[in-house]
Amino acid sequence: MTRNDAAVRVDHPYHRGTNQSGMRDYNERLVLSLVRIHGGLSKIEISRMTGLSAQTVSVIMRELEAEGLLLRGEPVRGRIGQPSVPMSLNPDGAFFLGLKVGRRSSELVLLDFLGKLRSMRHNAYAYPTPSGTIDFVLEGIERISESLTPEQNARIAGLGIAIPFELWNWADASGAPREVMDRWRDTDIAAEITARCPFPVYLQNDATSACGAELVFGTSGAHRDFLYFYIGAFVGGGIVLNRGLYGGATGNAGALGSMPVPAPGGGVRQLIDIASITVLEATLAGQGLETGKLWSSPEEWGEIGKPLDKWIDEASSALAHAILSASAVVDFEAAIIEGWMPLSVRKRLVETTSGRLARLDSEGLKPPIVKEGTVGIHARALGGASLPLSDRFLIGSGAAMKNI
Repeated sequence: MTRNDAAVRVDHPYHRGTNQSGMRDYNERLVLSLVRIHGGLSKIEISRMTGLSAQTVSVIMRELEAEGLLLRGEPVRGRIGQPSVPMSLNPDGAFFLGLKVGRRSSELVLLDFLGKLRSMRHNAYAYPTPSGTIDFVLEGIERISESLTPEQNARIAGLGIAIPFELWNWADASGAPREVMDRWRDTDIAAEITARCPFPVYLQNDATSACGAELVFGTSGAHRDFLYFYIGAFVGGGIVLNRGLYGGATGNAGALGSMPVPAPGGGVRQLIDIASITVLEATLAGQGLETGKLWSSPEEWGEIGKPLDKWIDEASSALAHAILSASAVVDFEAAIIEGWMPLSVRKRLVETTSGRLARLDSEGLKPPIVKEGTVGIHARALGGASLPLSDRFLIGSGAAMKNI
């Protein structure tokens, strides 16, 4: 498996437009981004927001409507002048596939142009293999395609893969045979799938993709800068700066799982060794308790009791220290916590982390507000689907790192 080493561009989603003819593609993205944010806008409203002339906006919107990307609404009559006609995104204007490759399961999703989930396929396993993953996604794409019309299939804009980088390094932690995980070193999964698909394929770190889903589909985008944690089998994260997803020089910025934090009982360990769900799994297994629901039933884990209380206590302390440390580098407005866990557990974890953060010595700093994520357990797969959406139709997210 390879990763793209190109820097991820960071843009502001409310850039002013330009009337130069050579920038039409940018202006089209600008119009689509604004319509996505506001749900429906007239050409006069877009002209006022962007600084583009009414004539320029009119031409852009007519072309986007002709391409099937925008739908014309009912005229809204005012007191003076011509009625305004709001334009909204056509749900069938484009479709996006997202693949999440996790340590315990894979998911393949199809989203429409509004970001609505149209289809989902799930595959659980003890550990991921390259051949099994490729078979799963190709079979899944075939089944999903069968449910679409020929016109809808032609509008699939791409597949985004959300996968942990250097997956082979997690052999010991995931309990997988090292010789099997080593196969990922020589597997370029994006290239393998691209060779069999008629659309572009994108690749990004899984936790960063989850952060991108929060930015594109969630409500946390109201914050200019925020820190993002996704707690799955292993905890990871992402960074949003100036309302754009920041991937860094290698696409691995926000590798929050590697942050050193105080360990329970003393010493220092990495966040991944304390706040990951595999830590809870190991505790349960050590007590002879069932662990399957942690992975198969993220909406409801059932009664876990003291092991869960202990994990939340230790994970929240580690998260609070990680948040404070990150805040010393970037003045984040918020720290968002999402994960493969029931909403009730996420709520407890966020509340406990917020309380722990408030008790830390933050002299000279303004700690961010700690909030729950707004996308949910499938954020990584949805983030994968956001890659072709962002790369081809939006501005400002900086989400897509095209691999092929």
